[in-house]
Amino acid sequence: MLLAGLSSCAGRRPEKTGLEGKALPSFKILLSDSTTYFNTKSISIGKPIVFFYFGPHCPYSRLQMEEIIKHMTSLKDISFYVFTQWSFDEMKSFYQHYQLNKYPNIKAGVDYTNFFADYFQVQGVPYTAIYGRDIKLHKAFVGSIDSWQIKEVAEN
Repeated sequence: MLLAGLSSCAGRRPEKTGLEGKALPSFKILLSDSTTYFNTKSISIGKPIVFFYFGPHCPYSRLQMEEIIKHMTSLKDISFYVFTQWSFDEMKSFYQHYQLNKYPNIKAGVDYTNFFADYFQVQGVPYTAIYGRDIKLHKAFVGSIDSWQIKEVAEN
């Protein structure tokens, strides 16, 4: 019992992607306003970045979004790009449910070309890729992770 409790404090182990240390890839996301296409190549160096790839109906994706929002005060200096490959309407429902418009450091949309899932060879959602200030991949995770782990990885 003690071992289980201690291991849960250690956080989730990152995936081995082979992309660690590589620069942020360039791809487009259709944003929640349904007309703006955001290209990740416009992201500049200097602020940590989190790509949060979710399934709108996935309970673990929903828990992860709740974790991020609950701890937004400590995560406010991280740029979040929250997106899915599901339909625009499904993404928009998720966006409205979590009132993501309240958070200036969150952009949400649809990866309409499925670039992200192909690039990272995503096997499940939620999938979180964390980039440092140098816009190079630090770590990627499948499944829900704690906000402290997001912050720690993004800042180191």
